[in-house]
Amino acid sequence: MGILNVTPDSFSDGALFLDKDKAVDHAVKMVEDGADIIDIGGQSTRPGSTAVTVEEELRRVIPVIKELSKQISIPISIDTYKAEVAEAAVDSGAAIINDISALRFDPKMAGLAGSLNVPIILMHIKGAPKDMQVNPVYNDLISEIIVYLNEGINIALQAGVNKDKIIIDPGIGFGKSFQHNIEIIKNLHRFRCLNKPILIGVSRKAFIGHILDNAPINERLIGSVSAALICALNGANIVRVHDVRETVEGLKILTSLYDGFLSMGLKLPQGD
Repeated sequence: MGILNVTPDSFSDGALFLDKDKAVDHAVKMVEDGADIIDIGGQSTRPGSTAVTVEEELRRVIPVIKELSKQISIPISIDTYKAEVAEAAVDSGAAIINDISALRFDPKMAGLAGSLNVPIILMHIKGAPKDMQVNPVYNDLISEIIVYLNEGINIALQAGVNKDKIIIDPGIGFGKSFQHNIEIIKNLHRFRCLNKPILIGVSRKAFIGHILDNAPINERLIGSVSAALICALNGANIVRVHDVRETVEGLKILTSLYDGFLSMGLKLPQGD
């Protein structure tokens, strides 16, 4: 999944693709580089960010979706928790809804997803973007995320969403400390108990910079690709990334050598 932020303030690429033509060109390039999905967001959900109006979010994303849907054949995902934005995006050519709140922030989103009959991504978040990183605490991290996601799945099913069109995301960096993020990745296989495809977004995030001696965002490429490959080994079905070509190349090497690892008797990582 290639990331396209049409925002002025996203943590990694804010303001780079506010111009519609630049945004579309970048998305087309990601497709050429091997992306299977393009995820478009019109509101930053970085730590400390505040919500924008529905009107502003629509202004940012709809022209891009309309134009991009004419130029690419792979699915477009709309990264929003607002039902009004999701509906307009799907009407304009998007085919997936990516909701960081797992249907919690907008009570209309579940029914909309059911009526539109499109895949929906349910992500775990603790709190809201503006305050989610203010001392997040869990008693049992993995179990609590599983319970939250399972509740989201049930909300979706009750609203008429097809059980085969639900994807889950444990929400790296969304109400998680450095150690929480590490624990999630090490134990990603545990989310298989929900019997849904697993999506994860680790690209360029702060925990990678922390591991790499406080590397700035523009120096986290190798760390991001490495983290994506580990997530793939440990159960991720979809990796959400900024650097598509490099991640695709890494995944090609991984899949080519996968049988070799098994034949040598090595075990794939399965957590602690």
